[in-house]
Amino acid sequence: MPTYIALMKYTQQGVAKVKDSPSRLAAGREEFKQAGAKIKEAYLTMGRYDLVCVIDAPDDETYARLMLDLASRGNVQTETLKAFSEDQFRKIVDSI
Repeated sequence: MPTYIALMKYTQQGVAKVKDSPSRLAAGREEFKQAGAKIKEAYLTMGRYDLVCVIDAPDDETYARLMLDLASRGNVQTETLKAFSEDQFRKIVDSI
């Protein structure tokens, strides 16, 4: 299953409702699970991004749909990195 790193920044709306953030994360975990995806880890971070999540999803289309739905709620802006495991990394490099 592909892994994605979601980099998120609170919008003004999200910061104004930051106390609701833990319950939004819990609801998000359930929504992702129902779609066949999993929020494996979630971190509050300092610096350019406010939140970083490690997410597994069955495919790019499912992940994109979930993230577009999340962004449409107006609490966060997202940026995604597609991640490769160490085994995948080795296979890619070995194929060069």
